[in-house]
Amino acid sequence: MYPELKLFIAGEWRTTASDMPVVNPATEQEIGRLPRAAKSDLDDALEAAEKGFRIWSRTSPRKRSDVILRAAALMRARQEEIAHSITLEHGKPLPQARLEVIRGAEFFEWDAGEAMRTYGRVIPAAHGHKFSVHHQPIGVVAAFSPWNFPMSQPARKIAGALASGCSIILKAAEETPAGAIHIARAFEDAGLPPGVLNLIFGEPSEISGYLIPQEPVRLVAFTGSTAIGRHLTTLASENMTSVLMELGGHAPVIVCEDTDVDMAAVSGAVRKMRNAGQVCTSPTRFFVHERIFDDFASAFVERAAATVVGNGMDDGVEMGPLANERRVPVLTDLVEDAHAKGATIATGGARFGETGYFFEPTVLMNVPDDARIMQEEPFGPIAVINPVRSLDDAIAKANAVPYGLAGYAFTNRADYIDRMIDEIEVGNLSINTLEASMPETPFGGVKSSGYGREGGSEGLDNYMTVKHVWHSAKVT
Repeated sequence: MYPELKLFIAGEWRTTASDMPVVNPATEQEIGRLPRAAKSDLDDALEAAEKGFRIWSRTSPRKRSDVILRAAALMRARQEEIAHSITLEHGKPLPQARLEVIRGAEFFEWDAGEAMRTYGRVIPAAHGHKFSVHHQPIGVVAAFSPWNFPMSQPARKIAGALASGCSIILKAAEETPAGAIHIARAFEDAGLPPGVLNLIFGEPSEISGYLIPQEPVRLVAFTGSTAIGRHLTTLASENMTSVLMELGGHAPVIVCEDTDVDMAAVSGAVRKMRNAGQVCTSPTRFFVHERIFDDFASAFVERAAATVVGNGMDDGVEMGPLANERRVPVLTDLVEDAHAKGATIATGGARFGETGYFFEPTVLMNVPDDARIMQEEPFGPIAVINPVRSLDDAIAKANAVPYGLAGYAFTNRADYIDRMIDEIEVGNLSINTLEASMPETPFGGVKSSGYGREGGSEGLDNYMTVKHVWHSAKVT
């Protein structure tokens, strides 16, 4: 069920003279060959996107919404095919891949509605004068999506651009290209005009270095690591190009003494291992009140150790492999560094099995502040559980990293909740749940976790410009 891999430019599918392998991370077997875009392909994509923008920006919001909704309906109808592709290339369990397809469709459905609500306003003025504010599509978008959610991450970028009236050139992840290809197929079948959506793959640094300085590109939308986000922001700034950056996180979880300890621990362990921890909002640094620390840690470790690891195609599997081989030594080094500095490895800590890029569900306890994992996002199935004396202590530790994407807390005390809302430095704070966002809520970070928002009524803001019009009835 894995699709044939091609570029999609100007409404046509194409191959290239050069390609690269796509590997199933559970079996280490090649499942497809992905074409690499040459400079000529990028030039064609730019030309197509310019033409597509002229058509799409003049298409009524209602018609844009209708096309997006038709494409979303096709994705829902093709859920099983898309989900199988995702599991083959990424490794996540098939039930999680099915849910990702639905989540991606929901992003399109929400933004399709928002396409008809990009309201301006009229500002009161003196007699004979009219002040009005108009929101207009920004232009061609160069977008870059990561490998951890092959379908829903490209969906966020494409949905925002198309709902706003922009055209888009998307470079999706080379490790996991099928999700974006299925999206492009759905839009082709839904009647999207050629050139509005263009899909390319290749050498990331070459593509970004070539596309971002181009004059037609008016917005760079990126989801990925903070280091790469800074680099792309620098490239964009040299041309005064706007950016939308959703970057790394290192999510804290504050567990207060009044919570349901077992429920919080089991919920935390299950969510930490979802997608093998390869989620920018994954709960990682658990700061647990010392009064309940032992009970919480015991329940958490027991559930984490019981996680069923295996090929995502197999029944009952809860956690698949890491998406690529390079993550295994990175996680191993983080665990070894923490252990060498005094942390306890409560469970896991090493590669799992001999075939595939599997890593054991891992829990580290009593990790010192100078361990690398206290500052570096592991982006894998590793949780840190440390005791804290008070809420003051927990908030200080939660904020003691340069990231601020998502944060979580378990408590029923209103005074604690008020303080955390005011003081925890994140763009998304969830209390008594480890869900970080929905299509109808704005999603993004603060500090080194980026800026701009995707989703919610704010989700189209970055894809539009604001124009003020002053109309005088007489020449003055």
